[in-house]
Amino acid sequence: MEARELDYDLPTELIAQHPAERRDESRLLVYSRATRTVEHRVFRELPALVDALTVVNDTRVVPARIAIEKPRGEVLLLERLEGDVWEALARPTRRLRAGSRYGEVELLEHLGEGRWRVRLAGEPHGSTPLPPYITEPLADAGRYQTVYARERGSAAAPTAGLHFTQDVLDRLDVERVTLHVGLDTFRPLQTETVEAHHIHGERYEVAPATWERIRAAERVLAVGTTTVRVLETLARAAPLAGRTELFVTPGFEFRRVDHLLTNFHLPRSTLLALVMAFAGVDEIRGLYALAIAERYRFYSFGDAMLIL
Repeated sequence: MEARELDYDLPTELIAQHPAERRDESRLLVYSRATRTVEHRVFRELPALVDALTVVNDTRVVPARIAIEKPRGEVLLLERLEGDVWEALARPTRRLRAGSRYGEVELLEHLGEGRWRVRLAGEPHGSTPLPPYITEPLADAGRYQTVYARERGSAAAPTAGLHFTQDVLDRLDVERVTLHVGLDTFRPLQTETVEAHHIHGERYEVAPATWERIRAAERVLAVGTTTVRVLETLARAAPLAGRTELFVTPGFEFRRVDHLLTNFHLPRSTLLALVMAFAGVDEIRGLYALAIAERYRFYSFGDAMLIL
């Protein structure tokens, strides 16, 4: 698949800068693959639209954005490697030097592509690591966490889950898995073909009883692309805890995910490639064009799409 097939034009004003006033008041575009029909609903109606075991990713975002003053820039913690050593993105990389200390952060080794091994004094106490396309301040940092977030470890929120309220959860049959979101959330494809892109591994963990319920379920709704990667990794006989480098692209055989709840993703992203694999390249291009025409809100704080 050529990377340009993941391109589309999005008016800047459709990039959501703030979450909806209430989480479950986001709009929900519902697409049935069986009938090829579309409905425009509201997220709080989700429990009436699906009859499936709902699986969420309960990772919690770390306050991982740490400002540095000289040179002015920042360190974004991606993943704890061991003890006080982390993998991070740092900028401006060309002006940074291994062995230098910037406040609570010591740079140990440049890994390429702006990635560094760093040593952090203590636990992370930075700011919320909002994506770069969100340029306005977030009044409540809790709005960049899901209401069911539990296991600290992510550099970004699993954004399909941001729409849930406790009321919506209470009306669904829910199981939790954990995948800590890492570098690929921030990296657009930079190769001419999608398959040439390298996925960096991300840590996941699923309880044995949880996987047994998911494996035996008649139908499964995966909340977000991170949940899809966990479930489809386990469906290929992977261990219940480890790292996954599963890269889902068009032509992929889905073995455990029957329905998908997802946000609207950036062009040339691995996330968009996964959604196209699930529903079809032309179908998703058409649905994104419809969402733009209908003025849906895009990206992390935007609206959602349910693919049945």
